[in-house]
Amino acid sequence: MKREYFSSFKQERRTGESRSGSCTALVDARFLIWLAQQNANGAVGESINRQGLMGLLSHAMAQAGLDVDLRRVYWYTDRADGMVLDDQIVRWVQSHDVDGGASMLRALGQDLTELAHQHACDHVLIATDDERFLSDIDAAQLCGVSVHLLADESARNMPQMMRSDPGWGRVLSQADRRVVVNAQFLAEMLQGKLPAGLSIAPTASVENLEEVRQIITEVITAWWQDEPEDLREDLRDALQVSRGVPQEVDRQLLLRMRQRLTRALSLNEKKLLREVLRSVVFGPASAGNPAATSSDLPVDIDG
Repeated sequence: MKREYFSSFKQERRTGESRSGSCTALVDARFLIWLAQQNANGAVGESINRQGLMGLLSHAMAQAGLDVDLRRVYWYTDRADGMVLDDQIVRWVQSHDVDGGASMLRALGQDLTELAHQHACDHVLIATDDERFLSDIDAAQLCGVSVHLLADESARNMPQMMRSDPGWGRVLSQADRRVVVNAQFLAEMLQGKLPAGLSIAPTASVENLEEVRQIITEVITAWWQDEPEDLREDLRDALQVSRGVPQEVDRQLLLRMRQRLTRALSLNEKKLLREVLRSVVFGPASAGNPAATSSDLPVDIDG
């Protein structure tokens, strides 16, 4: 019966717009600086700040319907910026003026191939416009990895893109999704500023969290009431033996919350969702059980 319970959500996940899983970003620094200069006010200088990079990329992917866990960024550059940041790995390459981007092509391509062959992540976000990556992207997709391309607003009009810049247009057309980033936000981030109007900090106020808790409770309660009793019992059993939440349940509830709030949940809100789920399933007493809420991540339970 448990296997039937977990498979009951697969059709909804396939037909929903949101996709989840782990993600690694491969970023050509030279391309990212160029992208920031498109339609942005103020120039991006040689000295850049990567402090907010992961937050900005996560926000852009969420806007593209990718509720993914961005675990690491590989940064390909020929310039030292003196920054050592968590979850960001610097790959040194030759200057584009020296080798025409050949060393960057080789380094990024090798990393993409290794990630795909090792099944190291579900999604890869690539920031480059080099048409020579087409075969590497195609090979990674054939291995089962979803490959997404970072782009500016011009990617929203692909017919025009194919006319104005056919090389980049071909690269973007190969992507599973085109992740559009606002050039002004990107420029401000690279200058070490928090882009105005961009909420990349997941720490909400107590009042906001309480409002979100109420909405989460409403969504989960309505979902729980619609579940047949035998499936409820299966989920109770699964949660009794695991500190996490089954992935199919987690994904469905995250999708429902995204539809309700018209945005992806922050990390703190996701933790809150999983706590509220246990509270609804087991009753309010479960909120005081440390074993019931100590896990931040969902896990699969084999039937």
